[in-house]
Amino acid sequence: MLLAEIAGVSRAVATTSARLAKIEALAAALRQAGPLEVPIAVAYLSGELPQRQIGVGWATLRGGFAPAAAATLTLSEVDAGFSAIGAISGKGSTAARKALVSELLGRATETEQQFLYGLLSGELRQGALEGVMTDAVARAASVPVAEVRRAMMMRGSLGAVAAAALAGGRDALHAFGLEVGRPVRPMLAASASSIADALAKIGASAPAEGTAESTAESTAEGAVEWKLDGIRIQAHLAEGAVRLFTRTLDEITGRLPEVVVALAKLPVRSAVFDGELIALRADGRPLPFQDTAARTASAEADPAVQLSVFLFDVLHADGADLIDLPDWRRHAELVRTVPPELLMPRLVTGSVTEASEFFRDALAHGHEGVVVKSLDAPYAAGRRGSGWIKVKPRHTLDLVVLAVEWGHGDAAAGCPTCTWAPATRTRAASSCWARRSRA
Repeated sequence: MLLAEIAGVSRAVATTSARLAKIEALAAALRQAGPLEVPIAVAYLSGELPQRQIGVGWATLRGGFAPAAAATLTLSEVDAGFSAIGAISGKGSTAARKALVSELLGRATETEQQFLYGLLSGELRQGALEGVMTDAVARAASVPVAEVRRAMMMRGSLGAVAAAALAGGRDALHAFGLEVGRPVRPMLAASASSIADALAKIGASAPAEGTAESTAESTAEGAVEWKLDGIRIQAHLAEGAVRLFTRTLDEITGRLPEVVVALAKLPVRSAVFDGELIALRADGRPLPFQDTAARTASAEADPAVQLSVFLFDVLHADGADLIDLPDWRRHAELVRTVPPELLMPRLVTGSVTEASEFFRDALAHGHEGVVVKSLDAPYAAGRRGSGWIKVKPRHTLDLVVLAVEWGHGDAAAGCPTCTWAPATRTRAASSCWARRSRA
């Protein structure tokens, strides 16, 4: 499949406001792609690179490249080229990477170059978000979208799921399951402005705060847990070995030996835990988020900054998948397996008054707020539903812009993806690489 075909679909989707039209255009493109090209097409049409990062930034693309006269690049060739570029390292890597980028983009037409610039910059704004693409995969393969979502939850890669669905239909989707050692996408929380609203959203019929009935217990309870300003972690344990993954499914096991040691002691043969890591002071209050983030950023980070582990969910334990069980059953297994010092503080209640007091206690300990959870909700990986609702203090500021300053040096150069230039102060494209350096 030619890159030009995907670039054309991207333009069509970007200029279409109707969701169904977007889905049909994307589905048609996926049907035309070959089996090995489907994951690449899904990634590109989602505005992403399968390789995530390949070390190509503004400095490499500055100045642009002479375009080819005719479209000859295939998706597989572009993907292989990006992989080769990303694999370059060591002395002389900058020049070698620049040479490969020049060779690859020199084979692309002007339209294809614009598309590739958007991909490399992360600014390919075409309206094909994951929800739309998931629907397109289901349409292309003629399978229920719910089954695509579940397979995506287990596999973590929509491209791989799309390839399986188009090749094997529903049977192929049903083959995806939770595997210890392969991370699943984390369940996400929606937001509410107050504890009462959060309890209402999860189905707990709690009375409004400030009313005479606000101290009464509701018939439907929810779980309220601290919300930390830390690093989300997914821990996979198998026969004493521990692997740690971030929210974006990147493995960071080698950076966190103290976390590995703490989790390796748990009395379980195999397990998958969801939790949070955070750097705490001696008094138990959190250090600034930058300290936690820096500690997890590389293996060379300051080992004096130790991270505390707070686990709040378990998706698998000793051969049994728990992901479809309600929250209360998963938490019971978590409590059975994990000692109290590694558990996220939690209160089960249907009372706004009790939940609000727990919220204030979390703030008093220096944390962000709380997450209110439905006791009946399964683990809906990768989605923001009504099963988890976060509540944080609301702060508003009235601000006035007093002055702005244009960039200088490299930041004042032109942009390869639009007509922005210091002399004209104009942008002719909605997607602009230069925006990042001026944000």
